[in-house]
Amino acid sequence: MLNMDTKFFFTAVLLSLLITILSACSSSGPKDGAPRHLPVEVANIPNAIPIYEPKTKWGNPESYAVAGKTYYTLKSSLGYVEKGDASWYGTKFHGRRTSSGEPYDMYAMTAAHKTLPLPTYVEVKNLENGRKIVVKVNDRGPFHAGRIIDLSYVAAIKLGIDAKGTGKVEVRAINVSTVGRNSSQTNSDETLFVQVGAFLEKDNAERMQLRLAESSINSDIHEYIISATRQVYRVRIGPFDKRENANNIVDDLQGIGVQNAKVISE
Repeated sequence: MLNMDTKFFFTAVLLSLLITILSACSSSGPKDGAPRHLPVEVANIPNAIPIYEPKTKWGNPESYAVAGKTYYTLKSSLGYVEKGDASWYGTKFHGRRTSSGEPYDMYAMTAAHKTLPLPTYVEVKNLENGRKIVVKVNDRGPFHAGRIIDLSYVAAIKLGIDAKGTGKVEVRAINVSTVGRNSSQTNSDETLFVQVGAFLEKDNAERMQLRLAESSINSDIHEYIISATRQVYRVRIGPFDKRENANNIVDDLQGIGVQNAKVISE
């Protein structure tokens, strides 16, 4: 039989181990990963549509530092092409604010990059299977050696790197130059709107519409179907027959604190 001193020793050891394990669990925090269920039909999610957008108010400092390393934001994405590893991020960051100020949506065609201006539209090609996607870069990262872009979860699925976690890619910036912004007339087959925001909840869209009305700005709410179980509510102003007029509205919205409005064509 164990004497009292031996029992006390083993009890103390067990308590110490238990405290260590609990401390490790509490400090590790939630891990990133994929959702348990995919509430969208990935095949029905289109590529991001490149349009002219001014640089965001947030996310474009001349330089910034992460983990002791300094990164310098590019003045322009013109001519940017790079090959390296792509990764993806998911549930841990879903709904959190991105570097550009937009909420991260792992079901949208977006990505993070360390130095490209925010926003930038890029084509990402999987060098192993030839698949191509177009995403909007609206966040910063990934801060891992060798990785050049961090895709949303859905974008990773469409590119075919979700299961492995990473993949060899080529990232090529799409030149959405100011030609479109300076052109006073639209193409004959396009209709322009100013999209003020896109919301998962209709109540939020209605609140934005009311906020615009308080500034004497008329808008409508357009329901955009993503899948049989998912839709977004887009608050739009327009239509406009001249891009110049739509761009002026974007500038006016910035004046009342609405920063993420953009011109879209349909």
